Amino acid sequence: MPETLQVEIIKAEATDAAAIALWRDWTTTNPSLQSPYFRWDYTDIAARVCPGAAVAVFRRGGRIVGFFPFQKRGGSVQPLGAPMNDYHGVIAAEDEIITLEEVAHLLKARRLNVPGWIGAGETGQARETVQVVMPDSGFDAWYAERRSTFGKYFKDKERARRSLENELGPVRVEHGLRDPALLDHLIDLKAAQYRRSGLHDIFACGWTRDLLHALMETPAPDFGASMAAMYAGEKLVAVEFSLHAGGHHHFWFPVYEPSLSRCSPGILLSMDTMRLAAADGFRVFDFGFEGESYKKYFVNARQTVREAVVMRPGLAQVLGDAAVGVLDRTGTRGEALRASLRRRWSTIEACEASSVGRLRGAAVAVRSAVHKAAARKRTPARVAHV
Repeated sequence: MPETLQVEIIKAEATDAAAIALWRDWTTTNPSLQSPYFRWDYTDIAARVCPGAAVAVFRRGGRIVGFFPFQKRGGSVQPLGAPMNDYHGVIAAEDEIITLEEVAHLLKARRLNVPGWIGAGETGQARETVQVVMPDSGFDAWYAERRSTFGKYFKDKERARRSLENELGPVRVEHGLRDPALLDHLIDLKAAQYRRSGLHDIFACGWTRDLLHALMETPAPDFGASMAAMYAGEKLVAVEFSLHAGGHHHFWFPVYEPSLSRCSPGILLSMDTMRLAAADGFRVFDFGFEGESYKKYFVNARQTVREAVVMRPGLAQVLGDAAVGVLDRTGTRGEALRASLRRRWSTIEACEASSVGRLRGAAVAVRSAVHKAAARKRTPARVAHV
């Protein structure tokens, strides 16, 4: 008979040296746990900043077999650092199976929300994340293959670079930057972008801004966060904040000068960052979830994750099922709307540690949805002419 799985909930600072050594070993030997989000350093830093932070320590027969860093929002449980954490799961040895459903049960969560779960589980739907895996021969070989496969696209980007230089001056890229003022500038631009798009401003709550600063200001020997910046002449045209560990480089928060979108400064910065970081020894460049059209021209690898909400049976489950049933009657559009509303609420709930903040965020989201729906109704239908 297999030993019963048990859990102990502790603060991250209470994790002892032996447990940290296990954690570090598993994130370097388990191929599924190569993302920087799984590193002990990420949890150590994030737990000092994120409200409601804790670590679940799983044991069998008294022996530690896994960890799950998380944060609580009322009765709900989310991965530590949500909504900014792109990958999450149980940190364990490769042959240790602890399912998503077991985690939700042992944590006694009213709701466990995971947009990018790596590991065993049956709840929810599969999603794809996309990566560039550099060949051993490096960036130039990767670029030659991409340019051969998607010649029109990459020739267009080369023309865009020349246009940028002709308009503003020589293009240069600096990487490995840890300037707090530059990070504040990036965050302010990103927050403005969220507001223009009618999305929840994830930086308005404060602790999310503090998290990026803390990650950038606390580099470890094999873990850290930094920025890359592109200048054309003297003008800053794009900035990107990334997280990295081992040979894994995760693109995280990009911004660019909107008036120069025709020159694709954000895409050019990503290419130059890969070129420079590959020379520093990075081999996997993670672009997160698929979706943006440009990613298909870059990526040569994919990873399947799971987006799921595990709910405790009871009134909340009944009400949730009833709401889903109403949306399902609208067909495909209803399914898309349900996923969109679920993600929007998850973002609000994760950012806002207080019930007042969550209610305020929900009210803004509702107003935005009503405004968009009204705008769609006012837009006249297009008539096809043959």
